[in-house]
Amino acid sequence: MSDFDKNDYPIIAEYEGGSIILAQLDALVNWARANSLWPLTFGTRCCAIEMMAAGASRHDFARFGTEVARATPRQADMIIISGSINYKMAPVLRRLYDQMADPKYVIAMGACAVSGGPFYYNSYAIVKGADHVIPVDVYIPGCPPRPEALLFGIMQLQKKIKRKKNFGKIKDPGIKPIISDQTTL
Repeated sequence: MSDFDKNDYPIIAEYEGGSIILAQLDALVNWARANSLWPLTFGTRCCAIEMMAAGASRHDFARFGTEVARATPRQADMIIISGSINYKMAPVLRRLYDQMADPKYVIAMGACAVSGGPFYYNSYAIVKGADHVIPVDVYIPGCPPRPEALLFGIMQLQKKIKRKKNFGKIKDPGIKPIISDQTTL
């Protein structure tokens, strides 16, 4: 096994005319994907206020490459579901997810998006979590979760993206969804 196989970081080779950086193609592609996530916001209840606060100057999720919030699914890489989903809205959410380009990622933010929240038990119209409509990559618990929890969830999604194999023998290693346990910092 060479040093390149053991090292996760790019190797910088110094030469007389300059330097050369060597890295795996997977690492470069995943670094670009993880650090330029453009979210499609899908806020339906009070968690949307916390998602907006995460984009404000105090928390500023722009430092993670997610500052370009899109209103169209064709330009988005991930969808942040914040709030409950009713059965009338579920086909719309599925259509938005299907219109997103691959690779696409989903963050379920808040108790309503994760499990239906307190509205599921008192209403016939609420879906018991976003994973009943579309596949979810990162779950962020809380009612409502703090903006720091959303930032932690974005960092967990970035870690998940960086572990994915794109150009190897294994196409998808079957990485399971991440349940963020950081509701407060």
